[in-house]
Amino acid sequence: MQFSGILFDLDGTLVHTIPDLAAAVNAMRLDMGQPPLPEALIATFVGKGVEQLVMRALGHDSPAPSIDFVMRGLARFQDHYRVLNGRYSQLYPDVLAGLQAFRDQGARLAVVTNKGKAFTAPLLQHMGLADYFDAVVCGDTCERKKPDPLPLFHACDLLGIKPAQALFIGDSINDAQAAQAAGIPVLAVPYGYNEGQSVQSLPVDAIVETILEAAQWAAQTHPQAT
Repeated sequence: MQFSGILFDLDGTLVHTIPDLAAAVNAMRLDMGQPPLPEALIATFVGKGVEQLVMRALGHDSPAPSIDFVMRGLARFQDHYRVLNGRYSQLYPDVLAGLQAFRDQGARLAVVTNKGKAFTAPLLQHMGLADYFDAVVCGDTCERKKPDPLPLFHACDLLGIKPAQALFIGDSINDAQAAQAAGIPVLAVPYGYNEGQSVQSLPVDAIVETILEAAQWAAQTHPQAT
């Protein structure tokens, strides 16, 4: 028996979205009277949802931004990102081949992301990914985001499988902790946005270079043995 359901993180796992996110963050910062930040630094702010991204970005120069300042910045970021979402993003190598390989194995696929629904659906469409997925769980779908396991449990429910039948693939400590808490085996890709930290220290079952390599790993692994 192979895995019945495969759950994927989105940003940093399937799609390189930092160029769009960084452009929106810096446009927001200019609106809020702050200078732009390097893209590589903004990448370390990504992972825990848009609210945390905005708070970290605005707090880089102002250690204790007010709630009002953050909320105004969040509104400006959302306005900019709505326009930029998908413009400069790129699929990582072998993503489409990997998704097709999982489908060929008979698995059902789901996205589990901390990105909000308003931005997730357009991005999946823009990148040509939407038709691969049987379910999409966004950062505002459940009451709690990753690293809480709730979104993973919800994805399993939508796929009609038990967590023991699932495999999760991500790029960050949030993904690893969520999968661990859900009792779901987890793989990590090394090219994503682990808040500036190496994936080598993550509590994962394996590190795979691509989504296609993840499919090859899954094809040789029985869920009961993980």
